[in-house]
Amino acid sequence: MPSLLSIFATAILPILAVGAVGFVLGRTKDVDTAPLNTVVVYVLAPALVFHSLATTTLAGSTLLEVVAVVTAYHLVMILVAEGVGRALGERDPLLSSLVLVSAFSNSGNYGIPVSNFAFGETGRATAVVFLSVQSILIYTLGVFIASRGGGSGGLSGLKHVFRIPLVYAVLAALLARALGVVPPADSTTMETLQLVGDSSIPLMLLIVGVQLARTDVGATLRTVGVVTTLKMAVAPVVGLALVLVVGIADPTVAKTIVLETAMPAAVTPLILVAEFSEGTVRGVSVAEFVSTAVFVTTLVSVPVLTGVIALLESGLLF
Repeated sequence: MPSLLSIFATAILPILAVGAVGFVLGRTKDVDTAPLNTVVVYVLAPALVFHSLATTTLAGSTLLEVVAVVTAYHLVMILVAEGVGRALGERDPLLSSLVLVSAFSNSGNYGIPVSNFAFGETGRATAVVFLSVQSILIYTLGVFIASRGGGSGGLSGLKHVFRIPLVYAVLAALLARALGVVPPADSTTMETLQLVGDSSIPLMLLIVGVQLARTDVGATLRTVGVVTTLKMAVAPVVGLALVLVVGIADPTVAKTIVLETAMPAAVTPLILVAEFSEGTVRGVSVAEFVSTAVFVTTLVSVPVLTGVIALLESGLLF
């Protein structure tokens, strides 16, 4: 079994190093992340998703199992977070924000690189499927949850799911596999797609670093204890339980799913609450609450992910 130090050095430290560069850049330069996000969302991530799914060696049955587990995981976490929030007497907009941050992981910018470093090509392919399913859920269920907190967006926000190139990249890859028209892996087309897709990983990490550098955590730090516990302690347990119940045969795929559920809070809920929710959380805006939750869970994820990877690689679970 690898030591915690070696796991940290090989799977977590490279992620932190690139993210730290983005953090310093965000502190010292006026970097506009909006166009960078646009490039990732509309060009780099779709290329990564298409290439990964089109060339993956994961069996069709395994892909279906991953989709089922990922969908079930999000539904369970939404119900758990909703139940905990209501038990604590929370109401919207805090309740909606708490549910969003607890249920949706940073499975793209953070999750794909970590899964790639920890479990190789299979890890990355599984993480891409996780991201694909979550992206659809967050722009359907996520928009519905965010719209409860106020604002004028309502269910009309569901149209966003049809504007995500990633969704079409998933459909195109699956269709190409079904028709048997995927170009050879060493062809110019696929090598170009791989080059473009792989470039998304360091850029994603740089964007996370820049965004974290601009998060003001002082005023809202005391409000995120519950959501941090749900995201970093409860969520991985839920993910593990569902993987064991479904009984995914490929141990690397199973490990990656559990690892993905242990990722920190996603940034996308910040976009949703900014567009669809209004109001304050104990004197601060819901956007500040979500930003702080993202920042704190990202910091907490460093020791948590190191421990989770060590446990997964120990062979005790799979």
